[in-house]
Amino acid sequence: MGPDKRMDMTYWNPIIETLPTEKLHTLQVRKFRRIFEWAYRNSKFHRKLYQEAGIVPEDLRAFEEIRKVPRVEKAMIQKMQEQGPFPYGEGLCVPLSRVTEYRQTSGTTGRAVYQADTWQDWEWWSECWSYILHAHGYRDTDRVFIPFGYNVFVAFWAGHYAAEKLGCEVIPGGVLNTEARILKIQELKATAMMATPTYVLGMADVAKKKLSMNPAKDLSMRKITCAGEPGASISSTKRRMEEAWGAKVYDHVGATEVGAWAYECQAQSGLHVNEAFFLVEIEDPETGEIVEEPDRVGKVIITAFDRMAQPCIRFDTKDLTAWTQEGCECGRTFRKCGGIIGRADDITKVKGVLLAPTAIEEVVRSMEELGDEYEVVVSKRGDIDDILLRVEVLPNLGGEQEAILSRLKDQLRLKTNLGYRIEVHPYGSLPRYEVKARRFKDLRKQEK
Repeated sequence: MGPDKRMDMTYWNPIIETLPTEKLHTLQVRKFRRIFEWAYRNSKFHRKLYQEAGIVPEDLRAFEEIRKVPRVEKAMIQKMQEQGPFPYGEGLCVPLSRVTEYRQTSGTTGRAVYQADTWQDWEWWSECWSYILHAHGYRDTDRVFIPFGYNVFVAFWAGHYAAEKLGCEVIPGGVLNTEARILKIQELKATAMMATPTYVLGMADVAKKKLSMNPAKDLSMRKITCAGEPGASISSTKRRMEEAWGAKVYDHVGATEVGAWAYECQAQSGLHVNEAFFLVEIEDPETGEIVEEPDRVGKVIITAFDRMAQPCIRFDTKDLTAWTQEGCECGRTFRKCGGIIGRADDITKVKGVLLAPTAIEEVVRSMEELGDEYEVVVSKRGDIDDILLRVEVLPNLGGEQEAILSRLKDQLRLKTNLGYRIEVHPYGSLPRYEVKARRFKDLRKQEK
């Protein structure tokens, strides 16, 4: 089959992406047992973990038995990496001489985790991303601009190589500043881009304020792939991005320790789990029960079947999501989940009510009178929880500010069941971010 014919297809891998559920489960059991046995034989960390649990590879004969395998958490990996071989620790399954790719986590939830990949693993990363980009409509006629700063973080590294694998022309814009990136997009008539939702909105703002440019009219962007934040699966944030750029915005989910495990298709009705490469389980945070029914939120537990240097087996991502209803008009049989609601660590109880930061984002971004940026600070005022929300009202709307804030408070109360103190800051004065934003701050832990 020639590459031109393949690019015209709906699916990157039409056999795998439309495989019946029963066959997918059979494939997953076989691949799970293979990676489990590989880790058991080659990783001191995993072998000790499984021996303590009394599990050997021969025990894994059916899909349900997978759930007996102990979960792995980031803190366990951080502790394990204090041992040799440096810097990856006893979870490494190959000689150091076979490691060709180094990445690390951002370290926002503690010391960074160092991630080792062989060349085979890196080819696997690229293949995972090929599913994603093809589902987003990337083809060999696209010119793809990648604005992230190429660094030790995985970010869009694999997306770059996958775009080339699809035959796209790739423009790396890492060393350019925001204005130069926008001008390069205009100069070269780029049709696709990969970035965080925060930076997608930030670039549009810079284009309008500093370059007197309307990206939706003056640029040729047609599709944008987002990662790193929940925003592209939050309807109000997605709408802002699509209106600002005149482009379709698609979400995907991945992690340094895991890989790129889920992606939106052009139907934009949820995220397809790449079930040929990953086993995704959703676990009730309170009971530990594996959730199967739709719309019930739980933690994401992931196994990457084909990552060999540093295996990822039943890794607790702490990310929260829920299964959606089965079926998709695209014809893929991969199960769908909603976007990432947040991290279990970020879901906090305020005044006795559970609060997800994404609920605040949905409200703020749904109000056209407000700017893209905001900040939330949770603290104690005496013995009472206090929520401060800082926002920007768009220029020339000062006379309507009282009505705007009244509606904002009403929507926040309706969507989150909580009251907020609101601070209005001059437009453009709140922090702008190029990568992952840090808009939610809970100071109560520091105040103890």
